[in-house]
Amino acid sequence: MTAQEVRQIVIDIISDIAPDEDTSGLDDAKSLREQMDLDSMDFLDIVMELRKRHKVEVPQEDYPQLASLNSCVAYLLPKLS
Repeated sequence: MTAQEVRQIVIDIISDIAPDEDTSGLDDAKSLREQMDLDSMDFLDIVMELRKRHKVEVPQEDYPQLASLNSCVAYLLPKLS
């Protein structure tokens, strides 16, 4: 799996959880919460969808590693490959 494919997985999950959010202009280096109206429940939904769709467990202490698209890709790429 490529970094671009992992990025798209995260964007697809965000689009499903927050369908009113525009994901087309996301800055990969900026915090997702700064760019979008995601609350803590939305974030937990993202983690749950990663587990449900891709069998990826994200322990609570690793949540900060999912702050931006870049950090999501860096964290998830080895887990999804």
